[in-house]
Amino acid sequence: MLIAEFIFMLLILYAGSRYGGIGLGLVSGIGLAVEVFVLRMPPGTPPVDVMLIIIAVVGCASVLEAAGGLKFMLQIAEKILRRHPRGITFLGPLVTYTLSLMLGTGHAVYTIMPIIGDIALKNRIRPERPMAASSVASQIALTASPISAVTACYLGRDVLSIPGLENLSLMNIMIVTLPATLLGVLAMSVYSTFRGKELDDDPEFQERMKNPDFRAMINATSQTTLNEQLPFGARLSVVMFLISIVTILIIAAFPAVRTIGEGAKPISMGVIIQMIMLAFGAVVMIVSKTPASAVPKGVVFKSGMTACVAIFGIAWMSNTYFNYAMPSFENAVKGMVTQYPWTFAFALFAVSVVVNSQAATAKIMLPVAVALGLPPHTVIGLMPATYAYFFIPNYPSDIATVNFDMSGTTRIGKWYFNHSFMIPGLIGTFVACFVGLVIARLTL
Repeated sequence: MLIAEFIFMLLILYAGSRYGGIGLGLVSGIGLAVEVFVLRMPPGTPPVDVMLIIIAVVGCASVLEAAGGLKFMLQIAEKILRRHPRGITFLGPLVTYTLSLMLGTGHAVYTIMPIIGDIALKNRIRPERPMAASSVASQIALTASPISAVTACYLGRDVLSIPGLENLSLMNIMIVTLPATLLGVLAMSVYSTFRGKELDDDPEFQERMKNPDFRAMINATSQTTLNEQLPFGARLSVVMFLISIVTILIIAAFPAVRTIGEGAKPISMGVIIQMIMLAFGAVVMIVSKTPASAVPKGVVFKSGMTACVAIFGIAWMSNTYFNYAMPSFENAVKGMVTQYPWTFAFALFAVSVVVNSQAATAKIMLPVAVALGLPPHTVIGLMPATYAYFFIPNYPSDIATVNFDMSGTTRIGKWYFNHSFMIPGLIGTFVACFVGLVIARLTL
């Protein structure tokens, strides 16, 4: 019966994935209702803490976008890319990685992606090389971001209840995930440098160039943000946003700062992130004179709120099932995971493929890690495995990247799974997990 109920949960997730975004969260609500009222499972705990962090971070980042700060950051990134066009296959992924690291969301890459493709085309570099790697890099960076929802999940009660991780801090996590994910990005960039044929030697591209309309489109294309005039407060908003991130890091490094009252425990970093992001969002809005009505109109706000609803439904439904089923299958799984802890990476990977969210994956699987008694270094070292939704090419940034590549080299293959993001994603995630396990074993 538990297996049948698990298959039912996977079918609901699959059905929701066909709608994507908010649809995934809403369809999960159907699964939750069936679990509770038909299958008689006690309702699990909704992921309120993660949702509040997403709302706070997205609120602050949305003010940054409305103030023109995000565009200013993109202009700086474009100047770097255009100054070193031959290095686009390395610099493109590093730029999207840095943007996601700073913003705590991977949905800020849509403006820079056409520019990466434009620079590649202008220099006759196969656009698939930097563009596919850049899309993957924008997501793999989230486990190293101090303000991402997935990082906050790993600072929650579930992980802090693991023996050996009672005093886990944001700095502990970043010491592991920052070098691990960065090396993962560099590894897939090395691979991408040699993938596919050069445009001049690609018979498919050359055949398309025989079409005069296609040739004119390729030769005439010019994507840039450098000629856009920015509002007065754009630069100032970026400075304030960077100060907010530094503030979070300082508070994380000194637990005494967030210990209020004699003998009290430090305030959780999840709560700290919420407070700082809300406060600095207001400061950026006031100092940059950004109208509050402009904040919810940007890409960051819409994408972030969509992710919030999706995680709400997915994590609540999944938490309900695992709370109900864990006592029954714990012993069956525990032996294998205890003997081979690294196999937990496959569980994280599989769930991420289905739910399309690192935070939701962490919210679903961290209680499982606690119940199985996984070693502390394994729990933290395998964080990058929460990113596996490149496996099925239906994530918004991947779909957008395919559409932005005017050359047609970044694509979803004939057999669906042989798409442009598969090998960069596998290389980046594998290297990040391997390096993460090594560093976690040495530091935790």
